[in-house]
Amino acid sequence: MTSSAAPILITGAGQRIGLHCAQRLLEDGHRVIFSYRSERPGVQALRDLGAIAVFADFASEAGIFTFISELKTHTDSLRAIVHNASEWLPETTDTDAEAFTRMFSVHMLAPYLINLHCADLLQRSSPADIVHISDDVTRKGSSKHIGYCASKAGLDSLTLSFAAKYAPGIKVNGIAPALLLFNPDDDAAYRAKALAKSALGIEPGSEVIYQSLRYLLDNPYVTGTTLTVNGGRHIK
Repeated sequence: MTSSAAPILITGAGQRIGLHCAQRLLEDGHRVIFSYRSERPGVQALRDLGAIAVFADFASEAGIFTFISELKTHTDSLRAIVHNASEWLPETTDTDAEAFTRMFSVHMLAPYLINLHCADLLQRSSPADIVHISDDVTRKGSSKHIGYCASKAGLDSLTLSFAAKYAPGIKVNGIAPALLLFNPDDDAAYRAKALAKSALGIEPGSEVIYQSLRYLLDNPYVTGTTLTVNGGRHIK
């Protein structure tokens, strides 16, 4: 990957996939700005590596605009924006409206407003990219997580619309992963059932998303595309 003087913004990089991608971007020589909602060991680890941490609560319009204003105090240009921040909330009878509203805000409103209000930062970099981290679940829907799936599907739609709006100066793409990492408390039965859903049957880890991100950042002829990274779930 060619390094750039302009930093890469990655949202929700305090743990798991976001943390890994931020660390790998730093290793590749990029300056990194990242958002976080909670102080975690990964947040301090990135600070120690030289990344700039900006607090963000994307659950409200006010929180999103506060983040955008703070971001612009740290840089006047961006090489890329990677929308990784995500929310997974249970959708019960008592919480369904609140959960849907929050997931819509995190998965759709935040990327929408950041893309619109930070386009000027991206336009000062060449090349420039926006990457939305979606979810493979949008391919078939989810009876148990309707709000989560719908808001991630909306993010897929934003990929198409912003790709059309910002071409040719800014490429806009997405990545739709399925299972990447188990949680420590996932039992053997759950792990076996989850692995059996894909043709390749492995727990790939975070690096496959970084490889996908690198492809999108490096390739000058790809926009309006969402990469499926699901181990072949669609052919099972």
